[in-house]
Amino acid sequence: MKILETISNLAGKYFAFLVIGVALIAFFIPAPFIGLGAYITILLGVVMFGMGLTLKPVDFKLVLSKPIPVIIGVAAQFVLMPLVAFMLAYLMNLPAELAAGLVLLGSVPGGTASNVMVYLAKGNLALSVAMTSLSTMLAPILTPLILLALAGQWLPVDPVAMFLSIVQVIIVPITLGVLLRRIFPATVEKSATVVPLISVLAIIIIVSAVVAANVESITTSGLLIFSAVMIHNLLGLFLGYAAAVLMRLDESKRRAISIEVGMQNSGLGVALATAHFGPLAALPNVIAAVWHNISGPILATYWSKKRVTEGKNIKEAKSVSKQAQ
Repeated sequence: MKILETISNLAGKYFAFLVIGVALIAFFIPAPFIGLGAYITILLGVVMFGMGLTLKPVDFKLVLSKPIPVIIGVAAQFVLMPLVAFMLAYLMNLPAELAAGLVLLGSVPGGTASNVMVYLAKGNLALSVAMTSLSTMLAPILTPLILLALAGQWLPVDPVAMFLSIVQVIIVPITLGVLLRRIFPATVEKSATVVPLISVLAIIIIVSAVVAANVESITTSGLLIFSAVMIHNLLGLFLGYAAAVLMRLDESKRRAISIEVGMQNSGLGVALATAHFGPLAALPNVIAAVWHNISGPILATYWSKKRVTEGKNIKEAKSVSKQAQ
């Protein structure tokens, strides 16, 4: 178990490099990875099951006890990010599938990696976890409706089918993970160190499958869509912070909302795009899986060196972090 824990920690630490490395291998040698596309939905379910294993009742407590910052953050996530993606798709004149894929990226909930980034950035970890949890629970309703409104002009959107897909690959696995933790807490606690390794492997396989299926598209429009994803992410980080400033939230909450708004669950985007739009529409989400794990650590490292004056909020974040361990 110690060896697996060490490997898991290394995989989490060098996740971005692993994703980039596998993506490059799949690009130049796609044949071995083509068949993996059939397992994308199952793999994402594994990632979400792992998320469920880490969730505790305290993670939802903030939604009820101090709902305003959570509501502000989730509202910014589901309003600003889809609109920014829609605007970029129009201004950059993206092909239909790529445009729909970018809007999909903006419409999915926050990613679990954002919690780690917020902690490293000395942000409010309790708020970050609450935002991730709430946005994930709202995704089955909001993501299909947002896509129907903004992406329907490029590709047909079936909101009912998408709702069922999100329930299948997110809500059911997370619920099973939460129940398993409640029934067998000691066993789950012992295996908790291995969960990140399984999630990393699952995401790496997803990335390799989509890259291998889109070698030609990446060659022709890779720079264009990479630019769109990068701008989308950077605007999300900025607008999330700005929204928190406008609402006069303290610095630790500003950092949490910024990172939560800017980082999406790209794995869900890949699964939904592959199932409902086609492999090309998954490309923005694959690129996001790489880019978000570059921009996130850079911003977290910068903020980690900047003092947060609100000591109360730092204590609260550390308390939640200890309970989550």
